[in-house]
Amino acid sequence: MHAATASKTMASGAGSNSRRLRAFKRWMKWQSVEYSDALELTDSLDDGVTVRAVRDLKEGDVVATIPKSACLTVRTSGASEMIEAAGLDGCLGLSVALMFERSLGGESPWAGYLQLLPPQEPLPLTWTLSDVDLLLRGTELHRTVKEDRALIYEDWKECILPLLDSSLPGSSELNPDFFGVDQYLSARSLIASRSFAIDEYHGSGMVPLADLFNHKTGAEDVHFTNVSSYSESDDSDVDDNQSTDSLGEEDSTNSPTQNIAENMFNGHSEDGIPASEVDPTVLQMIMVKNVKAGIEVFNTYGSVGNAALLHRYGFTEENNPYDIVNIDLELVLQWSSSSFSSRHTRARIALWRRLGYSACESQGTEYYEISFGGEPQLELLILLYIILMPEDEYHPLDLAVSKGNGSISKVNHQNSTCIEQMARAMSEDLVLTEGVSNALLTLADMRESLYGNAIQDDMEALSRCCHIQDRKMYHSLMLRISERRILGKLRCYASARVASLKTTKAPQRKRLKRK
Repeated sequence: MHAATASKTMASGAGSNSRRLRAFKRWMKWQSVEYSDALELTDSLDDGVTVRAVRDLKEGDVVATIPKSACLTVRTSGASEMIEAAGLDGCLGLSVALMFERSLGGESPWAGYLQLLPPQEPLPLTWTLSDVDLLLRGTELHRTVKEDRALIYEDWKECILPLLDSSLPGSSELNPDFFGVDQYLSARSLIASRSFAIDEYHGSGMVPLADLFNHKTGAEDVHFTNVSSYSESDDSDVDDNQSTDSLGEEDSTNSPTQNIAENMFNGHSEDGIPASEVDPTVLQMIMVKNVKAGIEVFNTYGSVGNAALLHRYGFTEENNPYDIVNIDLELVLQWSSSSFSSRHTRARIALWRRLGYSACESQGTEYYEISFGGEPQLELLILLYIILMPEDEYHPLDLAVSKGNGSISKVNHQNSTCIEQMARAMSEDLVLTEGVSNALLTLADMRESLYGNAIQDDMEALSRCCHIQDRKMYHSLMLRISERRILGKLRCYASARVASLKTTKAPQRKRLKRK
């Protein structure tokens, strides 16, 4: 089974003609959603709903046409007037629209579509806090998910809960059972994993049929396209005012409307069709490569690592080449404090910043990335190099930077030694000294200790884990193991450098000439 299919809802029936699929197909026909007879929707107990080719598909084939009116958005929902009056947009507005339509049950115009969706996607956002602490300990997601939950709760308390007691249009008809914090978390999980950017007028929304294509990294078969930035109203500006949590940010990776809009302004659609022949009220799914009959047809959510996949979509992929591990600046400070005074560390970091270097930053945390191959971010190497720099090298450099107001170009010619030091700091080969390499080994061990056990324990647990019945356990273990393997590669990277330097320094024995 593909990792992507683990994120889909479990089927209540099996086969290509289950009860819920029949209901969905009737709904699509009613909403004028069309899809090629070369596609087959299948519903299985293991994989949920998947899309397969029943005959060969060719690049450029239009395999689905979806009216924008069939998409569930803030604009199309029956709660649109209330949402607009409350000033809600982005994920907040779409969440209210989704919760409202769910509250209507069979009376909702999207009932045939909504019955196909799970109550929620298995994102860590919806896990209990005890599961988050147990399963995500040490991973990139542990702190992020807990911060997400706190921020989303604030959103609900400040923006959703007041709707129940407001005098806004339609608010008196709201059913409180469908607007609780748990229902909001569920709606956010569906939006995070299934929504697409549609256009400026609609913003993002739930796009029936398009969200059934599973993800596969680096293997996009079909492309979701919006044929224009069509505005259906003079008041069409969508202020993408999302909540501040990471799941609240719109992700347009799977719906690149900007380039399409630019092509439309040039008189052509994305596929070179004259704009006059394109219907701006519909969305299309277009094949971007040939697919043989019997093969599943995949979309892609972008080139993202397992932490992002689990965070946003609820699954992971084995040997994901986009995996990374972060080493927080706080961990570097802990390492430095074991050998140097806090004053020393602060001064060296200050110099590093004045030289124009910076770390990555997310939600107030500074960090450095370790790539899938175990290579550390250059900025981390430079920081370690400066922290370990001898005093007789540090002080002239610090003085030169101070005189040049932090700019390398302003350092005068009398400080040629300092200029040389700065130039050296730009080269990975030169800053990766034995001391820096040993520091990397220590940081890798410190980062590894955050998981609380040995990697062998995780690997044994994964071998006993069922990816269907123990989905949370399975994908959290996949993430933990993938991150820890990268730390192993970092150790190899640093150890190889230490060995290389020792070999270079080793004195060569002179050979005696034979007489």
